[in-house]
Amino acid sequence: MMNGQWIDIASNDDAFFKGYLSLPPTGKGPGIVLIQEIFGVNEHIRGVADQYAMDGYVVLAPDVFWREQSRVDLGYDEPAMARGLALKGKLNFDYAVQDLAASAMALKKLPQVTGKVASLGYCMGGFLSYLLAASGSVDAGVCYYGAGIDGRLDQEPHIKCPMLFHFADQDRLIPASAAKNVSRTFASHADAWVQTYPGVDHGFNCWARAAYNQAAAALARGRTLEFLSIYL
Repeated sequence: MMNGQWIDIASNDDAFFKGYLSLPPTGKGPGIVLIQEIFGVNEHIRGVADQYAMDGYVVLAPDVFWREQSRVDLGYDEPAMARGLALKGKLNFDYAVQDLAASAMALKKLPQVTGKVASLGYCMGGFLSYLLAASGSVDAGVCYYGAGIDGRLDQEPHIKCPMLFHFADQDRLIPASAAKNVSRTFASHADAWVQTYPGVDHGFNCWARAAYNQAAAALARGRTLEFLSIYL
């Protein structure tokens, strides 16, 4: 059962877009910008927002695709995959990072947010979480199986905040070398964690997908909560 609400977020170019905001039981806490997969701020992502809100975080899941289509809400079947990939293909990632930076700023301005703000993203959202961290807009970044990160390791010098990377070692969308390349590139960052999960595929955190793996999802979530508790 969802306990959040949709709010308006001001973009940098004087427009407004939506974000799903979920508050913790206490009504206040550190902030998380939760970044969607290609399937929109769907039932699963709203559920993840509520899940982290129950852990005491103020969670905002912005509508990343709003410039193309607002409030995209897809499932995980083949037509949804095709639609999501088409939307991703049209996405201007520079604009998306600007919109996410505006979301982080909006979150920091909320009276319910005490202290710092992290980004947390899945798949496409994991890549965007990485780019958002490189933009200096958040205090920490978490990236679940972020396809594309290993192709943008030139951004590493711009990342000044703690980072947590989760990789699936049987990921069909991300090369096995990605986790090794990220580990090597971030070796000098004492606050960069790179975790790999054996025997699981891309999307292992999503309980609505066939790739869901309960043990890996629970382990990764525990590590994410540990990371956030240290750095936020």
